[in-house]
Parts: sequence; structure tokens; C-alpha cells
Amino acid sequence: MEIVLTVNKKDHHVIVEPDEMLLDTLRRLGYKSVKKGCDTSNCGICSVSIDHKLVPSCSYLSVRAQGKDILTVEGLEEEARLIGESLTREGVEQCGYCSPSLVVAIHTMLEELKQPTEDEIKHYLAGNMCRCSGFEGHHRAIKHHMEVNLNGSQ
Repeated sequence: MEIVLTVNKKDHHVIVEPDEMLLDTLRRLGYKSVKKGCDTSNCGICSVSIDHKLVPSCSYLSVRAQGKDILTVEGLEEEARLIGESLTREGVEQCGYCSPSLVVAIHTMLEELKQPTEDEIKHYLAGNMCRCSGFEGHHRAIKHHMEVNLNGSQ
């Protein structure tokens, strides 16, 4: 079946199978930042923003995404760079496999929660797994990103 997906504000006319997952469709369209992890919605590595909500694309049917606003890290170039700088500053970039979904998660969280508390940050990012480092550095990086890039202080 042919559907139209709006990814990073660009429309894509694509043929999909009725049971095709959004992860596979996005990768086929060239959005390689969307990674395959567990295929069970548990690791968060495949997370994208759909209508400003964080969603695991490995368990989201492509046909359900028609008419919705899909955001991947490719649509967040400048913000991804700034978040990446904060992650690097805290030494949590390591292998980078989880970085694209983490950037999308941080972006989506900050859209929803303008000044999240530490507990809200932990809760929001609980579904995004990083196997290289502990999450304390991620939390410090998010706080640094909010202070420097959102509040304008250093």
C-alpha cells in the first residue's frame, strides 16, 4: 500500500507492507540514524518523535504514521550538535550507537517539559538504553545543555 510519511518536514511517498514497522521504513528511506536494537520496544535505540511524543519505531506500524509529524535526529542538526557537545563534555558519547535516539529523546522531553527536574529527566529517559556508560553523565549533560543553550547562562 502507498502512504505518505512526513519526516523532518519532508513528504515521502512510499510503498509499505501492512505489517511493516516504521523503523524499517525510515531506514529504507535513508534515515540511518534510526537504529535497530531490541525489536521489542525495550531499549529505545529506535526512538523517534511522532507528533511531539517519543515513540519506539520498532513497534509502530508505518501505516499508523501517515498524516503525523515524524522527527529524527537528521531534522535536528543544530540542536543535535549542541546536545552532542554537552554529551561529549560529560564523556558519555563513547560508541555513539544510542546518541541519535538520545538526542531525539532530549529534544522531545524539552518540548514537553520546559524545566524538567532531575527525577523527570530520569523518568523520561528511562526507556533509552546506553550500554557504554552510566546515566549520571547523561543527566549532567542534559542539565548543562539546558543551562547553556536554553537559559543562556554558562
